[in-house]
Amino acid sequence: MLSMNDHFQSIEKIVKKSIFILYKSESCPELDFQYTKKEYPGDMTLILFPLSKRFKQPTEKIGKDIGNYVKNQLKGLIQFSIIKGFLNFIFKDDYYIHLLKKMLNTNFYDLKYPSKKIMIEYSSPNTNKPLHLGHVRNSLIGASIAEILKMIGHEIIRIQMINDRGIHICKSMIAWKIFGKGETPDRAKIKGDHFVGKYYSLFDKIYQKEIRELSKKNNRSIIQYSILNQARELLKKWEEGDPIIRNTWKKMNQWVYNGFEKTYKKLGITFDKVEYESDIYEIGKKIVKKGLEKGIFFEKEDGSIWIDLTKEGFDQKLLLRSDQTSVYITQDIGTAVKRFKESNVDQIIYIVGKEQDYHFKVLFNVLRRLGYTWVNKLSHLSYEMVFLPSGRMKSREGNVIDADSIILKMSSIAKKKLKKKEKQEQSSEIIGLGALKYYFLKIDPRKKIIFYPEKSIDFKGKTGTYVQYTYSRIRSLERNFFKLCSLLNYYWSNIKFNTYEKNMIKILQKYPLILKKSAIHLNPSLIANYVYEVSKTFNHLYQNKKLIDPLNIIHSNICMNIIHITGNVLKSGMNLLGIKMLDYM
Repeated sequence: MLSMNDHFQSIEKIVKKSIFILYKSESCPELDFQYTKKEYPGDMTLILFPLSKRFKQPTEKIGKDIGNYVKNQLKGLIQFSIIKGFLNFIFKDDYYIHLLKKMLNTNFYDLKYPSKKIMIEYSSPNTNKPLHLGHVRNSLIGASIAEILKMIGHEIIRIQMINDRGIHICKSMIAWKIFGKGETPDRAKIKGDHFVGKYYSLFDKIYQKEIRELSKKNNRSIIQYSILNQARELLKKWEEGDPIIRNTWKKMNQWVYNGFEKTYKKLGITFDKVEYESDIYEIGKKIVKKGLEKGIFFEKEDGSIWIDLTKEGFDQKLLLRSDQTSVYITQDIGTAVKRFKESNVDQIIYIVGKEQDYHFKVLFNVLRRLGYTWVNKLSHLSYEMVFLPSGRMKSREGNVIDADSIILKMSSIAKKKLKKKEKQEQSSEIIGLGALKYYFLKIDPRKKIIFYPEKSIDFKGKTGTYVQYTYSRIRSLERNFFKLCSLLNYYWSNIKFNTYEKNMIKILQKYPLILKKSAIHLNPSLIANYVYEVSKTFNHLYQNKKLIDPLNIIHSNICMNIIHITGNVLKSGMNLLGIKMLDYM
């Protein structure tokens, strides 16, 4: 039997080692392991074609070399066969016992890689409207990736950049200043972020009306006194430090912060640090002006400052307007420089929507031109948009589902579907939020989401609800076991596993590999889809095997060990997605 100190991922680890030894290779290509097809004998299959191409040897020879090496290392616990370029490993019952023991006697998914200090920026809303479904997806991806990276041993700094200044903020301010008449969220009995968002939408309605009037006749007074022009004047006064404008700005932003805080609390989203554009944008302006002095940037006749990135395959990019007010990229330059100066991080990950792909490519090129060597430590995790069945959301047109509304709706749907009334209020909230989070995280961040709230809560489909229900079933089985049976000191001799038990052990021992892949690819959907497969595999076992049998207490104990590990893996995986589990459903 193998030493209990051996890594539980024996076959994968030993195959990698065999490649280094047999082929004197300095690096191991990514290995493609799959479950063996039902028509062939075996439990795990290694696809040999990539290795054959890499080492220029027949698949048959490579298969025999690796198979014999693994067989010898595992001291006969496995057999192997080679069929048409596939190396099929056949596990003996003793090998399943070995895997089960490893999962019981160690925290087998506690992977501790060399620690890095990683900063993850996510959510980062504007203070002119409430959080919407796009922010929800952003926040859930960021929070989950933070947990996954922390799980494998990295030091994580969760950071939020509040976009608290700029023309978009001034649009809400000017609309409130003209039409608000001193109204406040408390008087209006509206949550602060929704209150400010109301005036942002009002601005756009007025602006669109002005545009229509302007198209009818060239009215210079409309251009001069348009609400957009007034917002621009407000921005200029803000940047000049006008005390009245600054006080209005602080007051309205605080209304929004109070609203955000309540929404984040409901979603379970937290940050280690919050930064504000208003504290940083001046840093970016100074860097841009120094870059101009050094000839890295150039100035146009109107006084605006630009960079020419045509050689890198981009356009000329505006860095400072002619009135010396900053643009988005100005503060992003300052933010990156400040973060590396103060935090000494190994990596910064920006979680921002796909529509900003071009922006980040330009940003990284500007920083490279400025001579910052740490630019290679920056990465942009680009995620796709959330669509409604009716199409794309547009904030200014009011065609959005805000986060607060969807949280309330999900809880309401869950309440209707729950059969038991005991603790229904608390359970429906956990189930509703779990369904929302799972629906968003089961899809690769790089793929679009069309969100159907009703479909996300289903006790039988590929949903968070299904996984939560499976987990509560497992905890119920554990409680029933102790009512009917006693826990024996481990008795491992002459244990025979059926197909369903073997499938359960095989999929459980994959968890560390899934964790590793999810961390490397910054992709929570790998974990989300894995916990669903674990749940489905367990339910097949539950339906086809009597798991608690007082007349066969030895095998019931073995089953209970499998059940216990399954419950722990489901809880761990779902917690990494930010989803709570229920012992009773």
